[in-house]
Parts: sequence; C-alpha cells; structure tokens
Amino acid sequence: MAEDKDFRVRVQQIGERLQDLESLGDPAARAKAKELVQLLMEMHGAAVERMLEIVYQSSDAGARMIDALGEDPLVSSLLILYGLHPSDVQTRVEKKVVQLRSRLYKMGAEVTAVAVNGSDVRVRVKIEGHTCGSTTQNVRAAVEDGIYEAAPDLTSLVVEGLEDQPSSGFVAMDSLIGTGAEVVPVSSGIAGGPISGND
Repeated sequence: MAEDKDFRVRVQQIGERLQDLESLGDPAARAKAKELVQLLMEMHGAAVERMLEIVYQSSDAGARMIDALGEDPLVSSLLILYGLHPSDVQTRVEKKVVQLRSRLYKMGAEVTAVAVNGSDVRVRVKIEGHTCGSTTQNVRAAVEDGIYEAAPDLTSLVVEGLEDQPSSGFVAMDSLIGTGAEVVPVSSGIAGGPISGND
C-alpha cells in the first residue's frame, strides 16, 4: 500500500534528522534538541497507551480490536516504537515466515525460522535447483523486507543459505532512536492486565 511506503519513508527521514542532531556544533543546543525529542516521544507513548487502555476496557471485543490494530502494518510500527505491540518479536516473526511461504514457493524457495533470541533473529532459506543471481536477490529482499516489516525492532537478522548476497540495508527501528538520548519505552501492559487476549 502507498501509505505504508510513505510511512516508511517518513520513519527513515526521522532517523536521518535524529542523526543530524549529532552534528550540531553547540552541545547545549544538541542536548535541548534531544530532550525535546525524548519529551515528545514520552508524551505520544503515554497517549497511545491510554488509547489502548480505553479500547481494552470498552467491551469484551477490546482485546480482539487491539490484536487487529497490531496486524495493521502502519499501526503496528507505531505500537512497536512505543513498546505497546500485543505480540512479541518471536510471534510476529513466526507469523510473517508463514505468510512468506506461499510467495517464496512461487520463486522456488522456502524459508524457516531457525532461532529468535530476544530481538536477534536467524532464518534459513533454501532455494530449489539452480537459480540466477537476480532470483536469489529477490528472495533475500522478500525475506528481509517481510521480516523487518513485521519486526522493525530487530537488532539483527541473519539469513542463512544466502550468505553470498548483500543485505537490503534496511534500517532497524532501534537505530532511529539510538541517538544518545535514551528513549524509555512505556509499559507493554494495559492497566494491570495484558493488552492481548492471546497471552
């Protein structure tokens, strides 16, 4: 969807602007700019968390609605940014691997999740028969883009079986807020209870 691409472009631009803060010559101005970003993120995170609390408490369908919000690519990225996504990294990666299988099957490839340790993920790709370099690159891009879409908060992604091909260069979400100003994620629970009925 076009809006998802636009959102990713905006996220990348935010990351670039945050990195630009490091080049400010005046240390006091740099510190104030970082503090402003921190305060805005804390305010937005608290507001998003409160919205989820209201949804969760509104009806029996509240938890299902939060799960549905977590499935939307645009909303999911925001929930991940603030530490409020209803699914953990492992669940999101495993679901995405299942979704990728039919697409990769058409390309003569298959993918399996090998290990998810915290925010470090290892997957294995097997390509049937002989394929050209562009097919291998397309398979790698499909795997990396799909997994990073589901879990932009990964710190590392290793794709086994395609070691000779360069990675897509995706910018992980942690790098967008890793500017020296510590961003404190808001809690991932809702008012003393889980935000998902799947826990």
